[in-house]
Amino acid sequence: MATSLAGKTAIVTGAGSGINLAFARLLLQKQCNVVFADLALRPEAKEVVDAHSSLSRCPARAVFQETNVRDWSQLERMFHTASKEFGGADIVCPGVGVYEPPFSSFWHPPGSPASKDPPSSSRYASLDINFTHPIRTTQLAIAHFLSRRCSSSSAFSSSISQQPTSSDHIIHISSIAAQVSPLLAPLYNASKHGVSGFVRTLALLDNPSHGIRVTAVAPGVIDTPLWRDNPEKLRLVDESTDEWVTAEEVAEVMGSLVDGREEVEVVSTTAGRADGREGTRRVKVEGGLILEVSKSRVRKVEQFNDEGPKGAGNTVSKMDIVNEEIMQMLSSGNWGRGK
Repeated sequence: MATSLAGKTAIVTGAGSGINLAFARLLLQKQCNVVFADLALRPEAKEVVDAHSSLSRCPARAVFQETNVRDWSQLERMFHTASKEFGGADIVCPGVGVYEPPFSSFWHPPGSPASKDPPSSSRYASLDINFTHPIRTTQLAIAHFLSRRCSSSSAFSSSISQQPTSSDHIIHISSIAAQVSPLLAPLYNASKHGVSGFVRTLALLDNPSHGIRVTAVAPGVIDTPLWRDNPEKLRLVDESTDEWVTAEEVAEVMGSLVDGREEVEVVSTTAGRADGREGTRRVKVEGGLILEVSKSRVRKVEQFNDEGPKGAGNTVSKMDIVNEEIMQMLSSGNWGRGK
């Protein structure tokens, strides 16, 4: 049975749009306060924050903290804001991400006209955003949770403070790209492989002594500004045949991973079934769990011998277009030579 999120507080990076906005909105509906940590708010996100600016108007509050996730001091500031405004955070979602943008793409190396990664910086902005930021945010979240736990132990008896709870949650956003890796996005694919491995590595923190549950969702092709506002990506989608997964569908699954329920329902494997039809099964919600979210389908991503993503919401039909473009670009003989 799920526990109430009322009165809890979440920090969500990237809450200004897309999946993270849908998740923040869901948390607010469940009376959970939210720190919107992002560079800026899209109009629809600002409307949500404004509507939840005071408890006199809504049972939960939202505050915006301008945050560049590549700046570690600004990541620390998110937690200071959560502590100042709400007494601390119980849920942390390092959700902001970019999908192989030209300014930081494997196919536009540092020094090339489209790239904004200076060769002298010795780093890729897209990896800082998609991989380093989730790692650093997780470090800060764990430290924050343990500090609050220690503070609580001074006010309550040790027998109470050491009860098994798993009351603190860190939820990451991986991707089906951690398994199905298109040529278009090498840096994105690598970062999502890393996120999934990172989440599994921290599974053992979900224990009676520490009570920190680290999980992830692995969305398919999601109808968000990441695609809609990017003509170069959107041209790969055939709207007549490809199916979008909504941000709200992903947010619902994310909610099921942080609301304290013991189990979630997922599709069962079709292996060994003569009719090829999928059934459902219930899996334990625990640290290291990764749930794939495609169109009207939630599946547990197994660590070994996983069947991989399939079905609606997991593919785009015109990926061959960009594959051919990349091959032609490499054939020119000038790729990677800088400006």
